[in-house]
Amino acid sequence: MGKNKGKGGKNFKKYKNISDENNKRQLEFKTEGQEYAIVTKILGNCRCECACTDGRTRICHIRGSMTKRVWICLGDTILVSLRDFQDDKGDIIHKYTHEEALKLKSYNEINHDPSVYKNENNLITDKTDNEEDDFIDFDDI
Repeated sequence: MGKNKGKGGKNFKKYKNISDENNKRQLEFKTEGQEYAIVTKILGNCRCECACTDGRTRICHIRGSMTKRVWICLGDTILVSLRDFQDDKGDIIHKYTHEEALKLKSYNEINHDPSVYKNENNLITDKTDNEEDDFIDFDDI
């Protein structure tokens, strides 16, 4: 029986996912030809439907260096690179964490509230606080 030469064991697994607060990444702002967006639908084949801050809905492709490394979910705030030759399509080049999205909102870079679009299950909710559900009471016979 051969020796296990890989990293493993309970101590490695315990400390593997601890992040260092000093290693926070810098906040990326949009430049010319880029736009902030929110993912509204996952289409498959590395494509998403995104609602951009300029009011347009675009089909965006997740770039190759992000696939299987960065997971895009519904309601995520992303940075989209616009295409010159196709106005209704774009490429996802960066995903913002929830804290980074809140910082962008505080800097008035984005005009939507990132916390509105996520609930406990990371799903987009269209319901606002002042709307009420329609309840129908059925009398038992």
